[in-house]
Amino acid sequence: MDVPFWIWAAVLGFIVLVLAVDLFAHRRAHVIGVREAAVWSGVWVACGVAFGLVVWRVWGAELGQQYFAGYLIEKSLAVDNVFVWAIVFSWFAVPREFQHRVLFLGVLGALVFRGIFIAAGAVLIQNFSWVLYVFAAFLLWTGWRMIRQRNEHLNPDQSAVLRAFRRLVPMTEAYHGQKLLVRKDGVLLATPLLAVLVLIEATDVVFAVDSIPAIFAVTDEVFLVFTANAFAILGLRAMYFLLADLIHRFVYLKIGLALVLIWVGVKMLLKIDLFYIPTGISLAVVATIIAVSVVASLRATRGQGRRSLPVPAEPPFRVATEAEVAALEPLRTRRRPARAAGRGAGLDSGARREEERR
Repeated sequence: MDVPFWIWAAVLGFIVLVLAVDLFAHRRAHVIGVREAAVWSGVWVACGVAFGLVVWRVWGAELGQQYFAGYLIEKSLAVDNVFVWAIVFSWFAVPREFQHRVLFLGVLGALVFRGIFIAAGAVLIQNFSWVLYVFAAFLLWTGWRMIRQRNEHLNPDQSAVLRAFRRLVPMTEAYHGQKLLVRKDGVLLATPLLAVLVLIEATDVVFAVDSIPAIFAVTDEVFLVFTANAFAILGLRAMYFLLADLIHRFVYLKIGLALVLIWVGVKMLLKIDLFYIPTGISLAVVATIIAVSVVASLRATRGQGRRSLPVPAEPPFRVATEAEVAALEPLRTRRRPARAAGRGAGLDSGARREEERR
């Protein structure tokens, strides 16, 4: 697949543009409702599908199917990531109006980390073909682990990342709007919102370790790997606000995601030495597994409405009072103003130097 530099630049430019539009549309902190989240989810899915149709038209059906297979895998695995976000926000009792800013910055970090992982994975595959066996074995093991641990969930209070952050970084005990850093009594402090962002980035790195090998199982083209990841990730914020209150209804989704990982792991093993499974069949299998797990989940939980995750009885952090916010100092400290010229006008040079030392 020959992709000129200008196409890479155009795609990256488009991603930057849509992120800027999203940031402008959500420049003011507010609670994002289901309707708004549904509209934005539709926009992001439309962008991802439209790009896939362009790939299909320009580079042919095979590469188009590879893109859609990768996009579907990444989008499906991202749902599990969304559920982890919901647990983190609930445990930290993050006000809903502040959550979009954290997720926006989290998606930016995810794009950067995914780009690094994709580049590293491509280099490893190109120079060490045996690494495909490692990827395949890792996918099979991860799928089996997900099935065994399907009823287990992240406990933020036991996160090593959070413990290290709180030990190394001075932090306030209150949210100060959407600020990540504040200055109080001359000391620069992190807010709990920054701790939440660090924890979300850490969880995304863990998910990337699973998803990047999975997409390499369906396509070797770095351009398709990156774009499928990017367009799947761009819609994660809207997907979170759309699905966060429905976690309890997707009871079989984790099993479905585990079976997807096992399937692509088997596909990768067969592809190495034995038999190449056509991309169209792989895409159909992945779509069927996800569809069956979602439909089965919704049927098993029929009649249950939206339900927010419970907030701890004693949340670890609180919202700062107006007095506390008003008492904050500017993040950038100004230089001390120069002494008035007349103050030292009558001093001789020695006295002036002494005054300057003081």
